[in-house]
Amino acid sequence: MSKKKIVIDPVTRIEGHLRIEAEVDDDGVVTEAWASGQLFRGIETILKGRDPRDTGLIASRICGVCTNVHYRASVSAVENAYGIEIPDNARIVRDLVTLSLFVQDHVVHYYHLHSFDYVDMPSGLEADTKKAVELASKYHPKPYHISTGHLEAVKEKLQNYVNAGRLGIFSNGYWGHAAYRLSPEGCLVHASHYLTALRIQRELGKAVAIFGGKTPHPQNMIVGGVTSVMDMLNPQRINDFLFIMKEAREFIERAYIPDMKMLVDFYRDEIKAGDGRGGGNFMACGGYGFGRDAKLFEAGIILDHDFNTVLPMDETKITEDVTRAWYAGDEPLEPYSGETEVLYTDLNPDGTLKTEDKYSWIKAPRYEEKAMEVGPLARMLIGYISGSETIGPCMDDFMRDTGMELIDFCTSVGRNAARAVEAQVCCDAVFSFVSDMIENIKYYDEETWSRYDFESLPKDAKGCGIFEVPRGMLAHYVRIENAKVANYQAVVPTTWNASPKDGSGLRGPYEEAIVGLKLSDTSKPLEILRVVHSFDPCIACAVHIVNAKGRKLSEYKVRSACSV
Repeated sequence: MSKKKIVIDPVTRIEGHLRIEAEVDDDGVVTEAWASGQLFRGIETILKGRDPRDTGLIASRICGVCTNVHYRASVSAVENAYGIEIPDNARIVRDLVTLSLFVQDHVVHYYHLHSFDYVDMPSGLEADTKKAVELASKYHPKPYHISTGHLEAVKEKLQNYVNAGRLGIFSNGYWGHAAYRLSPEGCLVHASHYLTALRIQRELGKAVAIFGGKTPHPQNMIVGGVTSVMDMLNPQRINDFLFIMKEAREFIERAYIPDMKMLVDFYRDEIKAGDGRGGGNFMACGGYGFGRDAKLFEAGIILDHDFNTVLPMDETKITEDVTRAWYAGDEPLEPYSGETEVLYTDLNPDGTLKTEDKYSWIKAPRYEEKAMEVGPLARMLIGYISGSETIGPCMDDFMRDTGMELIDFCTSVGRNAARAVEAQVCCDAVFSFVSDMIENIKYYDEETWSRYDFESLPKDAKGCGIFEVPRGMLAHYVRIENAKVANYQAVVPTTWNASPKDGSGLRGPYEEAIVGLKLSDTSKPLEILRVVHSFDPCIACAVHIVNAKGRKLSEYKVRSACSV
């Protein structure tokens, strides 16, 4: 049987540059896959020699989307190294900013980055608005902004885009592809919520900025705590924050969750076929405590889709392999000893990856030599099996209404369902975190920073800041010598999920989830894009390019379509 090579470069609607190459047999089945990050990240190198108190503001520039979480992980790594305990209020403020980002990120991911893989947007113009209202009402008794009048307005807006030739992002899609399953009415409902989500995500950005100072790149964190004390003590600021989160919760409960239930109904065959199912190894570090004993996420390990057992997670068992990555090194290293020495071996003469050699700027993290999937799916599975009181009820409701089993979540559609459930869990939890903060203030606890004397801190130390963030488990490792950063490594969620093969040939999660897919049309590999997008890739986090000496790298001239 012959095989052909499919190259998708770049994969769009993600953060950063990703290339996917896949071998497909005569039946259109993917037999092998390679995921390649196409830029080099040099932030770790730039941080060497810096004052440890400055790492947060630099590390937050790893990505333009995940700015807060890198900032927090970096500051926390330094605090961990020096043994600095931050006040409870500082932790709560940091948590509120991060959890707001969770909700915003998940809404943006599905509606604006991923929905086009399932929603044939132009077919929404053919929808019967009355039937569309009936369809939406099947999944919620009061669907969000769904009425015949509103949907007619949405159809008119879409038609105006078509008539004016201003399709924008709607102009580039595999419209009419045989793999689309949603009815025109379903597509119209999703199109309506796509447009509404543009406003919702903007408001959620304001929620992040209320305690973060601004977004992207908040500046409210310092080693020892936060500088948001005046926002925390201002009732109007708290009320503004809660108002936004209440509206976000309405959108999640009446639009996002129902749309996921609709997606499950229309794509049930793909779910049962296991489209996008990976190796079955999941990992989470847990965290985000509130109240007296409650915890938002549970830590643990699931191996080989064994949903009866959650093993303890031990961060000391993490290593990074660079056998197939464009770095020098011949053995896996634990992050404190990690190296970022470039060894670029180029592409083949025909421009394809050297798939038997090094082929990605992304390293291959492993946990006890196993490739692990991280992210909302891992958190929801581990939390549910662990008996989480925050995750369990939401997962039970979704499974009851859709008939899904845990194994069904381990698919492309299932990852999206898990992400929507997590948005619901995080949004609900925000109100408990605010209650904790108000309770502290009520009893005159207004501390937001732990005072310390830098000169008296140890000159040599090492520490790790490890958190669950929207795309999965994030860890920043710092080793300090003579009061300066001697080594710095960031092991990010997309490094786990988008990793290349390691020295033993073990595929990374993207690669494993792509293999076995059956493509309807090899010239339009929509099914592959569904799998990759379902992980919510952030290649900018996993790879980055910069010239530390400030020299010009390249110069480009862009011709504008209009004059100013």
